[in-house]
Amino acid sequence: MSKTVDVLVLGIGNVLWADEGFGVRAVEALHAGWTFAPPVRLMDGGTLGLSLYDDIARASHVLVFDAVDAGLPGGSLKLLRGDEVPAWGARRLSPHQNGFNDVLALARIAGRGPEHLTAIGVQPVTLDDFGGSLRPEVRARLPEAVALAVQELTRWGFAPTPRQLGDVVEPLNDRSLAIDVYEAGRPSSGEACRVADPRVLAMSASAPRER
Repeated sequence: MSKTVDVLVLGIGNVLWADEGFGVRAVEALHAGWTFAPPVRLMDGGTLGLSLYDDIARASHVLVFDAVDAGLPGGSLKLLRGDEVPAWGARRLSPHQNGFNDVLALARIAGRGPEHLTAIGVQPVTLDDFGGSLRPEVRARLPEAVALAVQELTRWGFAPTPRQLGDVVEPLNDRSLAIDVYEAGRPSSGEACRVADPRVLAMSASAPRER
């Protein structure tokens, strides 16, 4: 019996940690510019990690936006398909990065997961900036990332329709997390510390670790 067609477009990452929020901002931008008919679903996966298991396991097609260190110049985009995706994302950016590859591996162990898998990723410029936003080099690539996603979805047979000027767009997540609201409300680095206290980091590095 063939698998039910279910197309998941997923943006993952943490918008509180600068360029790690790229995936979320990319799926928001795709949602803002295009409409999709079923079976296509757009989702802000944030840092849900294993909570995304059911969505990923049931999907026949998955397109994911993410920020992963591939050793490229900051702001570089990379498109990967199939088996290239888990290999590319195996290196974690930070302890607060989501576990997309872990979820994908669990789905495959269970004989589930997507038959078609594509990742559109960016090389981050900065991560260690709590409360910061996308760096200009990364934010500038959002339109190109959206265009790549539209091309890939069209190649799969699920071409979206461009939104019309003045269309009311319901956000994928809480309005307070939208990039324009977030940018207007966040304090500057001069008003609030946005990096970890080096004294705390030094203490953490020297502390014995339990086995």
